[in-house]
Amino acid sequence: MTIAEENLREFVENIFLSIGCSQNDAIQAADVLISADLRGIDSHGVARLSGYIRLFDHGRLNSTPNIEVVHETPSTATVDGDKGLGLVVAPFAMKLAMEKAKNVGSGWVAIRNSNHYGIAGYHAMMAIENDMIGWSMTNAAPLVVPTFSKEKLLGTNPIAVAVPAQNQPAFVADFASTAVAYGKMEILQRKGEPAPLGWVQDAEGKSTTNNNAVKEGGGLLPVGGTRESGSHKGYGLGAIVDILSGVLSGANFGPWVPPFATAGFHDVTQGVGLGTGHFVGAMRIDAFRPADEFKRDMDIWIERFRNAQAVEGEKVQIHGDAERISTTERKQNGIPLNAKVVEGLQELGERFNVLLMP
Repeated sequence: MTIAEENLREFVENIFLSIGCSQNDAIQAADVLISADLRGIDSHGVARLSGYIRLFDHGRLNSTPNIEVVHETPSTATVDGDKGLGLVVAPFAMKLAMEKAKNVGSGWVAIRNSNHYGIAGYHAMMAIENDMIGWSMTNAAPLVVPTFSKEKLLGTNPIAVAVPAQNQPAFVADFASTAVAYGKMEILQRKGEPAPLGWVQDAEGKSTTNNNAVKEGGGLLPVGGTRESGSHKGYGLGAIVDILSGVLSGANFGPWVPPFATAGFHDVTQGVGLGTGHFVGAMRIDAFRPADEFKRDMDIWIERFRNAQAVEGEKVQIHGDAERISTTERKQNGIPLNAKVVEGLQELGERFNVLLMP
């Protein structure tokens, strides 16, 4: 089923309003989710909406949070999200980071007591229009095995960096520190398709194609898949994200990060901090060199990489190209949704008396 962007956006806003979110928060939360679907990151778009509602039902989500700055210097801050939607808490923190960057050159904000914040790239991209480089990362529930481990101790722990250019579209790298985000496994489960080797291991630590392996005691693999292929590097990336997002902010970290509702097969164990943690930053370009000169050189960088000699039948892209192309197509033609996702949205619509229009 394909749904027009404006209809899907209105539906999501109304669902968030139905659980008590303010108008501004509902608009903000919906914008993050719709942005994911437009960019072709279907695993983190409206497919996640029912998960946020389950968090609310279980008393783990505060729809009217009092988001506070609990510690601050001219260039840094720690924000407590009061169990609010990460979709709202993270943009609040990113605006604070940009304000600090405006004043002193860069701004860095650690966030605790939050929830799942959608795609990392959304928050990093907020900096682009202000001639800033944006950073965004978050920890998540333990689904990932460190190299040589059979225990799941890390989340998929994504990191995003967004860099503006002059005439070329921005460079936007947004990726999990695992071989694949868990949302991609959920897509395979909905389609009944096997997982590629190198994505996941079973409960005994052996590579498998079972798309339910994580639910059956296995774990997602870090970027690299195996030690021989560099999994220690993905493990290191995930650890860095966890430390900055969780240990630095005072949020939960490692195996104590609470699960998102779609990962409900995990038990919520005793925590070591407050909620889920994020870390965002903004760097003002002209704190390093004139912004116009930098963006001119970014154009040269982008054009050179995009025009690299490619293998037969392929074309070299830069990070953000595929998502930009998807956004253009889906804004024009509508957002395609999996049948099971539509079914879940319709169930929410029936519960809250909100009509989902095509």
